[in-house]
Amino acid sequence: MLLLVLLLPMCWAVEVKRPRGVSLSNHHFYDESKPFTCLDGSATIPFDQVNDDYCDCKDGSDEPGTAACPNGSFHCTNTGYKSLYVSSRWVNDGVCDCCDGTDEYNSGIICENTCKEKGRKERETLQQMAEVTREGFRLKKILIEDWKKAREEKQQKLTELQAGKKSLEDQVEMLRMVKEEAEKPEKEAKDQHQKLWEEQQAASKAKREQELAANAFQELDDNMDGVVSVAELQTHPELDTDGDGALSEGEAQTLLGGDTQMDPTAFHDRFWVAIRDKYRFEVLPTNPPAPSVPELMEPEEQQPPVPSQPTEEEEEEEEEEEGETEEEEEEEEEDLQVQGEQPKEAPPPLAAPQPASPTEDKMPPYDEQTQAFIDAAQEARNKFEEAERSLRDMEESIRNLEQEISFDFGPSGEFAYLYSQCYELSTNEYIYRLCPFKLVSQKPKLGGSPTNLGTWGSWAGPEHDKFSAMKYEQGTGCWQGPNRSTTVRLLCGKETVVTSTTEPSRCEYLMELMTPAACQEPPPETPADSDHDEL
Repeated sequence: MLLLVLLLPMCWAVEVKRPRGVSLSNHHFYDESKPFTCLDGSATIPFDQVNDDYCDCKDGSDEPGTAACPNGSFHCTNTGYKSLYVSSRWVNDGVCDCCDGTDEYNSGIICENTCKEKGRKERETLQQMAEVTREGFRLKKILIEDWKKAREEKQQKLTELQAGKKSLEDQVEMLRMVKEEAEKPEKEAKDQHQKLWEEQQAASKAKREQELAANAFQELDDNMDGVVSVAELQTHPELDTDGDGALSEGEAQTLLGGDTQMDPTAFHDRFWVAIRDKYRFEVLPTNPPAPSVPELMEPEEQQPPVPSQPTEEEEEEEEEEEGETEEEEEEEEEDLQVQGEQPKEAPPPLAAPQPASPTEDKMPPYDEQTQAFIDAAQEARNKFEEAERSLRDMEESIRNLEQEISFDFGPSGEFAYLYSQCYELSTNEYIYRLCPFKLVSQKPKLGGSPTNLGTWGSWAGPEHDKFSAMKYEQGTGCWQGPNRSTTVRLLCGKETVVTSTTEPSRCEYLMELMTPAACQEPPPETPADSDHDEL
């Protein structure tokens, strides 16, 4: 009896008499006992002109069941599924637009009623969505509880770090003072070592300069009389001062300071400094002279071949050469006798000036005491740097905790779990990477550097649903365009996954992230009625 009572209103609703194509909500406008007034009020016509296949109203409301008015609407009842409006132009066009087939009542087309099946599939989809929402919201409540606990732990850790920071700062300052005290004797010892080495370098350099000057003086003093004269100086044209390639007597005397000769002391003190960069040493060979031609031609333990008899012409040439040699030797002896000098033996060969040894330019190792000062100072530096590094790490941890604790992770902190995570979506060309609250990037699959699609900006949902979207801004600039940016829409889901990425506008990307944190509390479940198959 109760079931009959419940079904009566439904039967009454289905059997309400109304023109074809009119919905139940509008049936009271169509009263066949009185004239029909167009819904837009543009005209009033006799009721028998409703659905007469002629358009009388501007809004097409007089022809809801025909295709006479192009701007009219036909209502599909679709019992068992969702009712809907279709354009009046689709009525009797040979295409089944209503799942109950009521739009093709006079086209000769037989439409199968698919409303019940569609209703069943729709209910299954809605049930699945409801299940996802229920499970997602259950997970969301867990996420909220997890964040509450994590936030308390982070707050406690922050308090501990802030308290320990003062102690560590004091320790760093103490170690700084120890380091500075240890570096004082180290510096003094190293400076003393450096000073002694530089003095040795200077003495060694002065000695080398003295040796160079002595060698140069010995070379220039051709007659070994203990002085360098103008004539002897002229044997070195590289000392030319006017650029003509020769050292004149006047130039040589000017170099000698107006004197005609110079002793070794003055040469070293005044003259050598002026000519050392131009002077070229005459380095004599120190190896024994090469053997004469006959000696080279004489093989060991072999008898020389019998020489051939010279011809008369060869004998005459040899006699002429011998005569010329004797004459030259006599002339040299006469010149020496004229100058009142006796022939002297040649001076011993001069050794080439030796450059400074590479080891002389390298500072010698520190002595034992200096090295001990250095080791002690280095140990103090290491301890100070380690403490200073620990202080920097602690300050970085404090900043990160303060930022995370104060961050807006949603009304109840449900989005906090995303803070340290990254999610990827692979397409045919790119790999998209979303690191919530940090950045979005795009990397080619075939290799290449990633492109920044935006860094965290703010929550970007509508005013009534602020936490339904994220905005990432100021990414890599497009060629002759704006900086890239990305909007991330948050959808309810049991898992956290990036489901899609598109570029609806140039350099503006749209990404969808499914997450339990986006699930809203579902309505209370109602018991299902197996006899009721309408939506």
